Amino acid sequence: MNNALWVYVQLNGQKVEPTSLQLITKARQIAEGRPVVALLAEDLTTNAEETVKEYGPDEIIVLKDDHFTQPTDGELADALFQVVSANTPNGLLFPATVQGRSVAPRLQAKLRTGLTADCLDVYYDGEDLIQVKPTYGDDIMCEILCPDHRPQMATVRPNTFNAEKVTGANVKITTATFTFHPEANIEVVSEKPIISSSANIADAKIVVALGRGADNDKTIALAEKAAAKLGGMVGVSRPLTDNPKFSHESQIGQSGNTIAPDLLINLGVSGAVQYTVGIENAGKVVSVNTDDKAPIFAVSDFGYVGTANEFLEALVNDIK
Repeated sequence: MNNALWVYVQLNGQKVEPTSLQLITKARQIAEGRPVVALLAEDLTTNAEETVKEYGPDEIIVLKDDHFTQPTDGELADALFQVVSANTPNGLLFPATVQGRSVAPRLQAKLRTGLTADCLDVYYDGEDLIQVKPTYGDDIMCEILCPDHRPQMATVRPNTFNAEKVTGANVKITTATFTFHPEANIEVVSEKPIISSSANIADAKIVVALGRGADNDKTIALAEKAAAKLGGMVGVSRPLTDNPKFSHESQIGQSGNTIAPDLLINLGVSGAVQYTVGIENAGKVVSVNTDDKAPIFAVSDFGYVGTANEFLEALVNDIK
């Protein structure tokens, strides 16, 4: 057993998934003297450690095998298990991406330890990794511990933290020893990564967000038209997930996605804390509400008191 804090580095093709780099930065901030180790599985033609080095982990452990071009989640979990169980770090963080949410619990089951999903914060209290996430009702933040088993595992939502490069970092690179075990009854035929702003709201650079006050067909149609013209996406607060046009994948807030767009336009969003916690890293925030005392204006750079429809109609006409 060692006292290091490990971070799983996810690859989308040959590119590093951004949340992994955000988690390396967060790990460095909370490590309290513990070594920060990046865990990377890649094929023989990829050299993602050069990108990872820029974010300053103390060590990068690389699992190299040509099967990692298109591994199944079970194959990844098996390979990671061999390396993690041989070292037993204090903590292990995964991005709460589609892959992270699949691989992490498979690995957790093999390690027979605990796992907290979709965290909004992590920090140390002595040797315990405190894992913070909202309750199902969104009104209470829970602090979850795994005091008796190691590693302490958590998945963390994208865009919860910022990734920061480190100048002149001295990073050790270690090649791990493991045996790749192909799954007999599963084959990955093809992959379609969902990493662009057109597919994943957590990565969108421009978001038009709809709240309860914008839940009508005309406003939704105008919002979709504005988002399309701006090259962005439409997101929603929790009440609109009951609308058949939307789902949890479009939800912003504690029980949905944490977003960090360059531009966020809120329409009919009141500004409850369950929503605003998901937009803290947004760039410019523009909010529209008929109530000039709506809490959303307190976290906005620009505000417009009026209806969403009149704002959207003017916006759509002005976008070239």
